[in-house]
Amino acid sequence: QVQLVDSGGGVVQAGGSLRLSCAASGGTFSRYPMGWFRQAPGKEREFVAAINWNSGRTSYADSVKGRFTISRDNFKKTVYLQMNSLKPEDTAVYYCAARETFTITSPVRADEYDYWGQGTQVTVSS
Repeated sequence: QVQLVDSGGGVVQAGGSLRLSCAASGGTFSRYPMGWFRQAPGKEREFVAAINWNSGRTSYADSVKGRFTISRDNFKKTVYLQMNSLKPEDTAVYYCAARETFTITSPVRADEYDYWGQGTQVTVSS
């Protein structure tokens, strides 16, 4: 069983930065594709970014491309989301997710992932 703990959220002014972390325990983290999703009030959960098991491939939602960077440290069993130039529309609860296989067909789909963190709130004020 894999447990994911999200952290790093907070309140920041527009234009500011935050770095989210997702620490994993259990399982074999180094094999897992990882993703970040977010959910704003009244909206569906949406894809933000994903990274494959060896950091060789990343993908981003168009809305965050050029501002957010996903990375991972397999030794520390942690995945990160560096968020720069934050906008009020980035306000949401952010969740990390893990898929328990080497490969993933469609990293933008939430139903491709097997485990989820508890979420961390990010609020961007204008």
